Amino acid sequence: MKKPFLLSLFACLAAVPLFSADTVVEEIVARVNNQIVTRTEYQRSRDQLKQEVQQQDPANADKLFAERDRDVLRDLIDQQLLLEKGKDLGITADTEVIKRLDEMRKQMNLDTMEDLEKAAQTQGVSFEDFKQNLRNQIITQQVIGKEVGSRMSITKEDEQAFYDQHKADLTQPEQIRLSEILVSTQKAGSNDAESDEALKAAQAKAQGLLDEMQKGAKFEDVAKKSSDGPSAAQGGDLGFFKRGTLAKELEDKTFAMKVGEPSDVIRTKQGYVILEVTQHDDEGVPSLKDVEGKIQDAIYMDKLQPALRAYLTKLREDAYIDVKPGYIDSGASPNETKPVETASKEAAAKNLKKKKKLGIF
Repeated sequence: MKKPFLLSLFACLAAVPLFSADTVVEEIVARVNNQIVTRTEYQRSRDQLKQEVQQQDPANADKLFAERDRDVLRDLIDQQLLLEKGKDLGITADTEVIKRLDEMRKQMNLDTMEDLEKAAQTQGVSFEDFKQNLRNQIITQQVIGKEVGSRMSITKEDEQAFYDQHKADLTQPEQIRLSEILVSTQKAGSNDAESDEALKAAQAKAQGLLDEMQKGAKFEDVAKKSSDGPSAAQGGDLGFFKRGTLAKELEDKTFAMKVGEPSDVIRTKQGYVILEVTQHDDEGVPSLKDVEGKIQDAIYMDKLQPALRAYLTKLREDAYIDVKPGYIDSGASPNETKPVETASKEAAAKNLKKKKKLGIF
């Protein structure tokens, strides 16, 4: 189930521009210290933005694009500043890149990294570019976390105030979070059921897995190792189900289960299933303690944006940034310093002008 999303992620990350002082292009839109932003990179980001807003809200895509288009160059410059800061801090992200790639491989049920590379190539993506863009993404995230996020504080008073102001938004229906372990009885690539002997073998296997968990094995570990279901890589996690969304018989069974205890082996059309309720939320407004993590995340994001903008403004003021006339950098600071043209370059320009007058060119 994760494969379509991850394949689209290849294309999405590949669209993130790479910055290089050696890039040869038709037009330089902006200079950021010793690096450049090209018109090709700028246009690629605009095209990606068009695709994003079209997917998010097709009816208002044009309006959303107009609102966010003015920040495209700002974001490209911001990214370059963060990458340079990451280099100063010694952040390489090499280990995290390998970890992320391996997670993608597992989620796509691929055996090797070579298979992952082939999957990227089928999307028309250079795997090396994909890895570099993924590395850039990780580096910027780590710089933001280290330089901005770690310096923000969230008090108990902040949490209580947010909770009181957003109780209506926090109201939830009764729901459970389910995980499954599936022992399939379907032949690969066929809807035909297995023989009676194969059914008995599948049932015996499922019962054996249940026995393992009753002896102390973790449901998540058993699911990752032995489940035939598409959620195996996520430890069997199926997400949340509200009342009325499951079959009546299954709803009655699962909503009555204790959290953390596996069910008996259940026969289904797909095979034999073992279920576990990992979370059970009552209807109404949850207690502050139950949603503390969500509230902290929400407050963090609220505080992060202005703090990050202030941090990036400081980076800008310590850098040399020059934007070509006709292009708008919506994040520009009045205290930014532009690169100074050297005397030799000015002399060369005058010399060229003189030769043109003399008809040499």
